[in-house]
Amino acid sequence: MQYREIKKNGDKISALGFGAMRLPTKNGSIDKERAKKQIYYAIDNGVNFIDTAYPYHGGASESFLGEILSENYRNKIKLSTKLPQWQVKKYEDMEMYLDIQLKKLKTDFIDYYFIHSLSKDSWAKMKDLGVLKFLDEAKKSGKIKYACFSYHDNTETFKEIIDAYDWDACLIQYNYLDEQNQAGTQGLKYAASKGIGVFIMEPLRGGNLSKKVPKEAEEIFNSYEVKRTPADWALRWVLNHLEVTCVLSGMNEEAHVKENLKVVSETNPDSLSNEELEIYDNVKEVYRKLMKINCTGCGYCMPCPFGVDIPACFSMYNEKSFNDKKTGFLYLARLGGVMGGEESHAGLCTNCGKCLKACPQNLDIPELLKDVSKELGGKGFNLKIKLAKIAMLIYSSFNSLKQKISKN
Repeated sequence: MQYREIKKNGDKISALGFGAMRLPTKNGSIDKERAKKQIYYAIDNGVNFIDTAYPYHGGASESFLGEILSENYRNKIKLSTKLPQWQVKKYEDMEMYLDIQLKKLKTDFIDYYFIHSLSKDSWAKMKDLGVLKFLDEAKKSGKIKYACFSYHDNTETFKEIIDAYDWDACLIQYNYLDEQNQAGTQGLKYAASKGIGVFIMEPLRGGNLSKKVPKEAEEIFNSYEVKRTPADWALRWVLNHLEVTCVLSGMNEEAHVKENLKVVSETNPDSLSNEELEIYDNVKEVYRKLMKINCTGCGYCMPCPFGVDIPACFSMYNEKSFNDKKTGFLYLARLGGVMGGEESHAGLCTNCGKCLKACPQNLDIPELLKDVSKELGGKGFNLKIKLAKIAMLIYSSFNSLKQKISKN
């Protein structure tokens, strides 16, 4: 196993981390025996970072890890989970959720505690609610060891968050198609320059870079003398970056675990040849041709006076063209405001035309937003948002009541 050191705290983290978001399932629930064997196998072969979150597997992921890591394996790994910021309404909620998570994970402390899925709006909300004080208090009490955040927004806001607190680590989406999206390469390098750990999610873009790869892209990969799977190629690209601490992979097949372990053992920073890097460039060009909207994510069209997150709308629309089945849900959750912050979906566009003057690509943004709204929103989208928010409120209230009962 290859280990990469976080300068800030000296922790040596395995370059491959086990993401417990997509564990194997059976009859709609976690297949506990298979998942347990896979996680134990990964740990036995050097993986020392396990990542989960409050909503993973409908809330069952944390409890499952609590069951299997409460024995000898807990001492062998760094455990991370995330505060569901979209359910936080007041300061006390943060304390409540942390206590619930500690109980579910059957541990006295969480090594790396992430504020989940921050964006410009949710960051502003959490700051106002006192999240930085909460992190200080949680560290002081010993309930968490390191304070971190995961992120989905532009580079500018990412840098603002990095500079606002003495963070220990961050978690960003990064792969060979997302060099300029969200935090991007610029954000990756900026975070690393501060000495904090940089963990990577979606190295395979939710499986889109490993499953149903375009035939033309597959032919380009196969032209190389060493034969590799698309997943292998995708992981190598991320691991090749010196600034990356750990790649979180949502492994749910025994073969996935073994392949990922092999890739990590073979890929050191800056180890890819010029020929290999050229192959990535050619494959990226194939994907660019598939994209429905030639948006670079520059953000010159922002801010929209009516709250539309135009780059995010176009990015998700393009992801849908890659057969990403999760895009509709993510569009509802993030741009529908279900996970916190204001609504920023394409349906808010009023055709004011301000963005048309700013776009360097000369895109007909209002017309394209109509396509996005039709494809990802569909009929009754506003009703879907209301129902999803009500469901989240009920879920949050239930957990709050449950916590109060357990204390009494």
